[in-house]
Amino acid sequence: VQLQASGGGLVQPGGSLRLSCAVSGMILSSNSVSWHRQAPGKQREPVALIARSGSTNYANSVKGRFTISRDNAKNTVYLQMNSLKPEDTAVYYCYVNIYWGKGTQVTVSS
Repeated sequence: VQLQASGGGLVQPGGSLRLSCAVSGMILSSNSVSWHRQAPGKQREPVALIARSGSTNYANSVKGRFTISRDNAKNTVYLQMNSLKPEDTAVYYCYVNIYWGKGTQVTVSS
């Protein structure tokens, strides 16, 4: 099983990014998928989850700004991040079943 996260980068406050997590070796639609993030000096924290049913759940800090979605045909999960803030700066990881992706860096700075 491999999880390949991409889409991170440097963006100004108020900007947007879309992260992708391409999954191979398992059927994505059979699993719940989540995004997590870890800022320097802080513990890894959950950001968003999409269940097998398609229902979603978000951390309070990102509600209304982030949207998690999945494309089962492409076996890929996305995290659309809008109205980004400096406190969103972190390495973002996708997580499926017991597997972690390698992470992608998101930096929000002017």
